[in-house]
Amino acid sequence: MTKEFVDVLVIGAGPSGCVSASYLFKNNVKVKVVEKQKFPRLVVGESLIPRVMDHFAEAELFEALDAMNFEKKLGARFIRGEEICNFDFSKKFGEGWDWTWQVPRADFDNTMAQEIIRKGIDLEFESEVLEVSFEGKNSKTIVKDKDGNLKEIHAKFIIDSSGYGRVLPRLLDLDTPSKLDPHSSIFTHVKDINREEGVEGTQISFDILETEVWLWVIPFSNGNTSLGVVGPTDFINSLSENKDNAEALKNAIQKSDYYIKRFAGTEFLFEPVKLENYSRAVKRMYGDGFALTGNSSEFLDPVFSSGVAFATESGMLAAKLYLKESQGIPVDWEVEFTQYMKRGIAVFTTYVQEWYTGNLQTLFFHQPENPEVKEKICAVLAGYVWNEENSFVKKHDHVIANMAYLLNMQKEQSPE
Repeated sequence: MTKEFVDVLVIGAGPSGCVSASYLFKNNVKVKVVEKQKFPRLVVGESLIPRVMDHFAEAELFEALDAMNFEKKLGARFIRGEEICNFDFSKKFGEGWDWTWQVPRADFDNTMAQEIIRKGIDLEFESEVLEVSFEGKNSKTIVKDKDGNLKEIHAKFIIDSSGYGRVLPRLLDLDTPSKLDPHSSIFTHVKDINREEGVEGTQISFDILETEVWLWVIPFSNGNTSLGVVGPTDFINSLSENKDNAEALKNAIQKSDYYIKRFAGTEFLFEPVKLENYSRAVKRMYGDGFALTGNSSEFLDPVFSSGVAFATESGMLAAKLYLKESQGIPVDWEVEFTQYMKRGIAVFTTYVQEWYTGNLQTLFFHQPENPEVKEKICAVLAGYVWNEENSFVKKHDHVIANMAYLLNMQKEQSPE
C-alpha cells in the first residue's frame, strides 16, 4: 500500500472543500483533496447568496467563476397567489455584496475543481475514504481509487467537506437528529422554452403553494431552469401514489397558478431527483485533528439558499484556524469555530422555522411594506447573519414571531 504525507487532507471537492484547499494552498500549506465522485456531477443547491462571494474572492476563485457568465442573482422573489414580495440585495442593511449567482452546480463545482487543479493542488477524483484513524491530532486515512487500489494518506489535520457523503460523521458516529421538522424535495432541470424576456425570465422565484409547500424556479444563463418542489415529507410523498418522482413534480407544477403556463408539459432534462428528510445535524463540529464543514456538519433547508454559504463560511474558517494553529497560535475550536458557526446557523434556523409557521410569510407580504424591516430581513437572506448590529439577527429568536403577532392582531381589529 502506497503512503502519502500531507499537512491537510480535504475530503470532498465541492464549494467548501475547494475554498478550504485554495486558501490553504495560497498560504503554503501542503494540501490534498480526495473526491468520491467524478466531476461534473449533479448536485442540488443551485441558488447562492451574496455572503459566498466574500469567500470565493478571498480563496482566489472568483475570477474563474466569473468568467463562466453564470446568471446573476440580484435578489429573490416570493409569490403567494396574487401577492408578490421582491427582495433586492442592493437594498439591504449593512455592508456586503449586492449580488451573487444562480448556477447549474455540475458546471459551477467543476469550474472550481479545475481551477484548484490549475493552481497546482493535488485533487484526486473517484477516490473513496474507507477508514480514518487518529493518533493524537495526526490521522491515517485509507482511500480506495477508481481502480481499486488502496492508499494511506497521513495528515496533520482533516477538513471533512464531504457534504451528503458525511464521511467523518458516519465513521465517527457524529450524526444526531435535526431540530427541524422532516421535509423533502423533488427537483429537475427543464429547457425553459417559454421563458420571458428580461427580469421575469431570469429572476429566481419561490412560489408558495401552501404555507409549508413551495416551488422553486431557478433560471440559468444556459437557457435551462431548475424546478423543484419542497414540503413536508408526507405531502411530497402524496404527490404520486406510485412514488413516481416525475409524476409528483408535474402534479406540483399544476398547483402553481403563476407558473403552470410556463412549465406545464415541459420535458424534464433528467429523471427528477428526490431528497428525503434532508435536514442534518451533528453532535460536534470538530475534534482532535479534524473539522466538519458544509453539509457534512449541518444542513437546514433550501428555502433561503443558505447551504453553500454555510459550506464556504465553515470551510474558510476551518482553513484559517488550522493555519493559525500550525503557526503555534492557540486556537479555541469550541469558541472560534463551533460557537461562531452555531450563531449563524441559529439565525437561519429561526428563519426556516418561522417560514414554515407562516410568521415570516406574514412579514413578507404585509402591506404597506416597512422599508426598514425589509432591509434588515434582506441582509439575513443575503447571508450576513453574524452582523449583530442588525436587530433581525441579534433578536432573531423572537422578533419575527412578535412582529407577525402584532400584524395579525391589527388585521383582526381593523374594520373591513
